[in-house]
Amino acid sequence: MKKIYLFITLSLLAVAQPLHADEGMWLLPLIEKLNYAAMQKQGLQLSAEDIYSINRSSLKDAVVIFGGGCTGEIISSEGLLLTNHHCGYSAIQEHSTVEHDYLKDGFWAMTRAEEIPTPGLEVMFLDRIEDVSDKIFPELDGITDEKERSAKISKLVKALRDSSSNREAGILAAVYPMFDGNAYYLFTYKMYEDVRLVGAPPSAIGKFGADTDNWMWPRHTGDFSLFRVYTDKNGNPAEYAPDNIPLQPKRYFNLSIAGFEEGDYAMIMGYPGSTDRYMTSWEVREHMNVDNAIRIDVRGVRQEIMLEDMLADPKVKIQYASKYTGSTNYWKNAIGMNEALTRLKVVEQKEELEKQFARFAAAGSNENYKTALNSIRHAIERREKIYRTLRYYSETLPNIEIQRIAGWALDYLKALQDTSQKAIAGAKANLLAEAEDFYKDYNPPTDVKIAKALLKIFTEKVDVAHWPQTLIDADRKYKGNFDKYVNDLFAKSVFATFDKLKAFIEKPSAKQLAADPALQLATSRQEKVRALNGEIQAYNLQLAKGRRHFMAGLMDMQPGKVFYPDANFSTRLTYGNILSYSPKDAVHYNYYTTLEGVMEKEDPDNWEFVVPEKLKQLYLAKDYGRYALPDGKLPVCFLSNNDITGGNSGSPVLNGRGELIGAAFDGNWEALSGDIAFEPDLNRTISVDIRYVLFIIDKYAGATHLINEMTIVQ
Repeated sequence: MKKIYLFITLSLLAVAQPLHADEGMWLLPLIEKLNYAAMQKQGLQLSAEDIYSINRSSLKDAVVIFGGGCTGEIISSEGLLLTNHHCGYSAIQEHSTVEHDYLKDGFWAMTRAEEIPTPGLEVMFLDRIEDVSDKIFPELDGITDEKERSAKISKLVKALRDSSSNREAGILAAVYPMFDGNAYYLFTYKMYEDVRLVGAPPSAIGKFGADTDNWMWPRHTGDFSLFRVYTDKNGNPAEYAPDNIPLQPKRYFNLSIAGFEEGDYAMIMGYPGSTDRYMTSWEVREHMNVDNAIRIDVRGVRQEIMLEDMLADPKVKIQYASKYTGSTNYWKNAIGMNEALTRLKVVEQKEELEKQFARFAAAGSNENYKTALNSIRHAIERREKIYRTLRYYSETLPNIEIQRIAGWALDYLKALQDTSQKAIAGAKANLLAEAEDFYKDYNPPTDVKIAKALLKIFTEKVDVAHWPQTLIDADRKYKGNFDKYVNDLFAKSVFATFDKLKAFIEKPSAKQLAADPALQLATSRQEKVRALNGEIQAYNLQLAKGRRHFMAGLMDMQPGKVFYPDANFSTRLTYGNILSYSPKDAVHYNYYTTLEGVMEKEDPDNWEFVVPEKLKQLYLAKDYGRYALPDGKLPVCFLSNNDITGGNSGSPVLNGRGELIGAAFDGNWEALSGDIAFEPDLNRTISVDIRYVLFIIDKYAGATHLINEMTIVQ
């Protein structure tokens, strides 16, 4: 282990140029040593410390984790925050009603008093990053059992995290493994809980093109929304209070409307979620044939039911908008990824690399390298049936919503059984709070249809030996008629409607609650999933060990290559250029789109391509103000070859001076292999142009007070 750690340290510190400057999700503290020269050559005009510093304000201080799954950036001295429309979508949906449909009509707070508090929404600012490998690896010497090793690491990581956190002050810490567990980094953050909705365009702008255009270019989507971060009167993180004040940030971005040309420098800072660039061929096949294949099949069925009900009822459309969007995004991603992995022959490329590695390992003396590939292959092959079953579990039963709310009642059941009045009162209050949020966005008839469809898939695809006991009993009782089982479940369960649940809570019975069919399905499912995870654990540990040794061996085999760690929702930077591309013979895509393309796509009879009347009037009048291109057209979206993935949504796209030119929101269809295999000739990031964002705020919404608080560089 000491030898491996020493090699990684030396490798990380080596100064070398990556094969393609646009590939890589780079750790901020290492930019000066690994990337700075190449970044300067491409057009960066800042110092490395301007980007990341722990001693003074830097660009990293203006970038946040938004809501736990996206990125956002501060764009004013008053805590104004920009992210994607699809990142703010659940918050916009949460505040929408049939009478005030902010998804359909948009929302703009014209005063601070109109900004809407959004409980549960948090943002986190990065404070510092520290390599803590030397605090972990020496403690692992002599441990040969993988389960024991994993437990020891978990204990060490928890100690590091706890010692660096101070929840009362809003300081949180996380320790991330890098290079498949060959290095560990500690990240500390400051969290703010008072985040308010400030502005959002209607979905006809913020989600223009919807599912059809998702992951596609050319794109014409104004994918942005605005929030504001608040603090207590002393500038400290605090829960919502009416007298809280706007955050005074360490750093905020200037917004450039000066424009850019093809080839200009572009960099993105943000929080990419997950990549697996160092996967082996066996893992790629598993991901394609199990993860993606099951996701495609199951979500396709569920989404069809949701969309039919959404289009039939405005209330259901609001209730299920966020659920539908969350499902379709990675459903379509899975389709595109499988197509790209096949077209680019990624499995074959991985197999060739594995042959090279096997020859390298055989010629050396490191026994870990010699056994790495076989460990991975054996683990994948031996876990196949259980892994496939767990994927069906994750895509089907949890999406029967009635058993989700039922599962949240377990604490209430335990309190009723213990008969402690204090415990009962607390559990009751918690359940009612959860239920109020749940039923606001719940339509029982839709859930009945989904339950029948998902149970049909589950019972056909999963071996009966792996069914939860509740379904085994139902199969026997209803003679295989699961539609009848679903009808009875919804007829008898106290969780079928909020009114039934409230009536039950008024006269609760532990015996009745324990016998509730939705609760029994939830608990039975959880018990079976725990058992299956226990069965698969040994194979997962074997896989982790093989991957760790394979990763270390790859770095040993290619000493001239500078490696970057896979994305894991820790802060990263990617740099490259504004760039068009040619996806196939005789086809070339320009690097930007304009409002003319919105009008060309308009289809009043298709909800995905409706254009708001006011936007059409602005287009006809060519009333674009200072946001127009030199030829008088209005830019909407643009392309760069930056290396991003999910989690980067909302990330700032910056020019060489560190000025904001757009917000990243998507990748392109032809390169959806990117989470596993980066394709430098095709990979593109799709971003909304800051000039279109400002035009919508200014000319469309008339929210000039927001424009006035920004620093706009012309």
